[in-house]
Amino acid sequence: MRRLLTLFIVLLLAGCATVVALQLEDRYGPADPARFDLRPTGAPASAPDYQKDIQPILDQRCVTCHACYDAPCQLNLTSYAGLTRGANPEVVYAAARLLAAQPTRLGIDAQSNVEWRQMGFFPVLNERQPSLEANREAGVMHRLLTLKQENPGPRIGPQNDPDIDFSLDRSAQCVAAEGLDLYTRSHPTRGMPFGLPPISSAEHRTLTRWIEAGAPYSPPPPVPQAVQTQVADWESFLNGDDLKSRLMARYIFEHWYIGHFHFDEWPGHFFELVRSSTPPGQPIRLIATRRPYDDPATDRVYYRLKRMEATSVAKKHMPLKLDAARMARLREWFITADYPVVELPGYAPEQASNPFVTFRSLPVDARYRFMLDEAQFTLMGFMKGPVCRGQVALNVINDHFWVVFVAPDSKETKLMNAMLDAATPALRLPAEHESTAGLLAWRQYAKLESQYLETKSNILARSATREFLPNVRNLWDGDGKNPNAALTVFRHFDSASVVRGLAGERPQTTLLLGYPLFERMHYLLVAGFDVYGNLGHQVATRLYMDFLRMEGEQNFLTLLPLKARQPVLDRWYRGRSEPHIRYFADATSYFPKESGMRYRSKSPLDELYQILQQRMSEIRDSTLDFKASEWSAIALGALRQLSATHGIAASHMPENSLLAITQNDGRLHVVSLIRNSAHSNVAELFREATRRLPQEDTLLALDGVVGAYPNAIFAVDASELSFFSQAVAGLSSNEDLVRLTERFGIRRTDPRFWPLSDAIHADWRQRTPNEAAILDYSRLENN
Repeated sequence: MRRLLTLFIVLLLAGCATVVALQLEDRYGPADPARFDLRPTGAPASAPDYQKDIQPILDQRCVTCHACYDAPCQLNLTSYAGLTRGANPEVVYAAARLLAAQPTRLGIDAQSNVEWRQMGFFPVLNERQPSLEANREAGVMHRLLTLKQENPGPRIGPQNDPDIDFSLDRSAQCVAAEGLDLYTRSHPTRGMPFGLPPISSAEHRTLTRWIEAGAPYSPPPPVPQAVQTQVADWESFLNGDDLKSRLMARYIFEHWYIGHFHFDEWPGHFFELVRSSTPPGQPIRLIATRRPYDDPATDRVYYRLKRMEATSVAKKHMPLKLDAARMARLREWFITADYPVVELPGYAPEQASNPFVTFRSLPVDARYRFMLDEAQFTLMGFMKGPVCRGQVALNVINDHFWVVFVAPDSKETKLMNAMLDAATPALRLPAEHESTAGLLAWRQYAKLESQYLETKSNILARSATREFLPNVRNLWDGDGKNPNAALTVFRHFDSASVVRGLAGERPQTTLLLGYPLFERMHYLLVAGFDVYGNLGHQVATRLYMDFLRMEGEQNFLTLLPLKARQPVLDRWYRGRSEPHIRYFADATSYFPKESGMRYRSKSPLDELYQILQQRMSEIRDSTLDFKASEWSAIALGALRQLSATHGIAASHMPENSLLAITQNDGRLHVVSLIRNSAHSNVAELFREATRRLPQEDTLLALDGVVGAYPNAIFAVDASELSFFSQAVAGLSSNEDLVRLTERFGIRRTDPRFWPLSDAIHADWRQRTPNEAAILDYSRLENN
């Protein structure tokens, strides 16, 4: 009976939608999916301008949730192309899918709205007769914005409407214009912005006038001539005709395709590196493939810099500056160096997914220095590049850990280089199965990793002469000037951040990476990962990353005395199940020799951390330290107290909070409060909550904006900063956090929400114009 009733309701709703569709057609004519492919520019002079008036409103009020793969209903509002593409009820993050899904990447997988309609997208703007009434009433966007104006919701306290669900796994209701009458009657409080204050009356009037005018498009301002010249120089460099240049360009592209490139002459504007079947000087003809190394199906690939019209969002913003100095370094490493390239590699998946095979002709030293040069960018790609977010992938890492690197000119690196040819057969990666892998595929890679580690362990043990023994002196120090030599990673449940320098006094773990490990991480988590892949692909990727993380941790432990390694390893993996590879259970099996360091204290790990911090002190990023010139002594003390909060008090704070401090002169200063959640171990795929150790949680206050998904926003006058930090240190229950929020929090319902959001973004842009991007508010707690 229940099934019959469900079927009846579905048929009834489908019938209603059909009736409404016929009514809309009678009133406004048939839909024309190609209407916005022409990018209408003819509009009354009084109509708002898209670039100057409309996109800024979308950026400040809508892009905060509608961007990247986790945009509700895939409605991506970062560009005109995304707005006119519309929405799709299919969920991108569907880890349980048995077969890989068809990609729906904006700007890549379809080039017109006609094509998007064939892929299941429906419009949110009116595609029928372009009259004022039709543009308002036959479009989803205007009606949902108006619904919010009519039902703005509470102005104080938490959002208690039972019809508004903020959970990450909620079922999105993606309603086309034909179903809006029923939807708005059933859900009058679900207007847009969803679960946030309404946009201002002035903003609503501007959007309404633009929609009534037919949503006309205006192109962005032209690229300055000085930037055009630099783009031409870079395209010339990346498209040399000799084999060495072509292999270099392929390698660079497979690491940079996720980047947002900028030039000093045009701050805040970005380009992306794409593959094209057309050479420089001709319009770009995009080569669209799932992965950057898939077969381009063309005789010659050209690497082109394509201007980005889409607004940069923090959850996938990967800025990188292009200048003459960078080009000179690339030329020195890859072109000037004396080595032969006799033929170019192919694109068969089993070869292309393995960089040690594909780029065997390129000097390992060049490849490693290329990755180290912008190590933060490279590592950040693991968290941002292909996924925006992903808790299944990120629960493989701790909430707070350091990353350091073997020096490229060290004896260990030279030894690893010599070992690569012998070890290459064992360095295969799950992406060789492409996007649809069997559920037990990871077992194959566990065996391969075991083979590789055995080979590596034997070579290290045989080569462990006194001058070769592991020593902090063998770590890369950035050549005394590059702050990428030491990195800190923060995990925020299903997202993560990377900052330059060693942040915090003591991390939960530390990874020591050399070239083979760093490269495998990139091809596992970035170049070879497909967010549209099936369950087997995603599980194999996650479990293989387990192996890589543990290998990096074991590398670091070799710096400790032999007898001190096992206790540290056991603490890092308390309560773990039996590891799949014995080298990850027995620290002495991995490297059965003493380190080359002498320790004087009874706590070698603490001593090692101090030595590490001293070695990296010359290149410590200044943004990690609060400048005394910007703060009073009392304020500095309060900020340091926040960073000293630990245990249960820290555990009650949100994962990632923004603290907006109003200085005595009225200026706003933004500080990030990062809660580092402790776990008994991160070696299991499920039941994360059962491995939580809240008594070991820590809190860290960092200058500026860290993270893309704030869970809470607090506003504090500088004069109250000490009281705020004391209140945080005294948290002992969720009720205490509610009281803290009532005093200092800017909730989802607060009328101050949007003005403060604008001020936070303005402060970020003023401080770091190329790093600033739009935050995502979909994770804001409703405390």
